[in-house]
Amino acid sequence: MIDGVILTPLKIIANADGRVMHGLKASETSFSQFGEVYFSTIIKDRVKAWKRHHKMLVNLVVPLGKVGFTLIDTRENSPTLGLQESIILATENYVRLTIPPLIWFGFKGLHEGENLVMNVASIEHDTDEYENVPVNSFDFDWNSMT
Repeated sequence: MIDGVILTPLKIIANADGRVMHGLKASETSFSQFGEVYFSTIIKDRVKAWKRHHKMLVNLVVPLGKVGFTLIDTRENSPTLGLQESIILATENYVRLTIPPLIWFGFKGLHEGENLVMNVASIEHDTDEYENVPVNSFDFDWNSMT
């Protein structure tokens, strides 16, 4: 894994009336601080890429649908400099993906209709704190992710 990236298995508690799906607890070692929670949706086969935060630690969970994430480490002093990895988050792979600052990431919708991504961010949204580059900025074939 890319240095500093954490995958945390999450619990789903189901009964006849529905499910409780855990997201993040303050007692977990991957918890940093609370800034805000926001939701993003993505349509099947659409891609949102690339973004990196300078200060924000993101905690991503996919409670509905199926979303493929790709991360790229371009941090100069990182032991995993140049490493690229992909992971699929969904109910059947119900984990939280924690991404530290300065890691580039993008994601693709893999399930029919809208897919839901929740981010429990360590700080509030700040337009001066992140950057985006076009989807073709890195050598990654989004068509390979299904």
